[in-house]
Amino acid sequence: MRASPVAFAGPQRHNDPGIAFDALPRIDVVLVSHGHYDHLDLPTLSRLAAKFSPRVVTPLGNDIVMRGADDAIRAEGFDWKDRVALGDGVAVTLVPTRHWSARGLFDRNKTLWASFVLETPAGKLYSVCDSGYGDGTHFRRVAASHGPLRLAILPIGAYEPRWFMRDQHMNPEDAVKALADCGAAQALGHHYGTFQLTDEAIDAPVIALGEALDQASVPREKFAALKPGQVFEVV
Repeated sequence: MRASPVAFAGPQRHNDPGIAFDALPRIDVVLVSHGHYDHLDLPTLSRLAAKFSPRVVTPLGNDIVMRGADDAIRAEGFDWKDRVALGDGVAVTLVPTRHWSARGLFDRNKTLWASFVLETPAGKLYSVCDSGYGDGTHFRRVAASHGPLRLAILPIGAYEPRWFMRDQHMNPEDAVKALADCGAAQALGHHYGTFQLTDEAIDAPVIALGEALDQASVPREKFAALKPGQVFEVV
């Protein structure tokens, strides 16, 4: 599999999914943050639609892309700050993030991008999707509007060279600052180790995260970087 509009070129996967498709439990809802190929994978969404017919919650415009490819995909488009009830005491709010979108040469920023705050009976989770750090405003606003947060899922990879990537992807040092800004009790890292998208080594984000935590005097167990399929219990 490649994160690319074509099958013969582009970044390849470096590992298998943590759970094989045929071993998945029932999927009721899918969150898709934006239209880049490593996030909006139409073949996988079609397979999910055929097997489970889940709701697909996504920022505005991506729903049109999905339904245009396969009208069986139950895509629902929402704007920033929209709150969507999912049932059983669970809801999701789309929140701004510092990124961009495109799937081709002529559709830059024609669809929206977002991160997600999930409300659950066990507490609130902040899933930060692709995002630059900027001045940290987005993270502090989420803390003010949606806190307290039990867990933040923060991107830590695809960040070199910094002069080019800093406005769209955080590095581990930025992610540690984002954790402090949003005030979550626990963090997990994502957006690393699957596709080689940028210049840093594929294992560099995990190493750099440990160094950034030590530099900020944050216990390493507060911000974990998991392997595909690894289970983590939030306490």
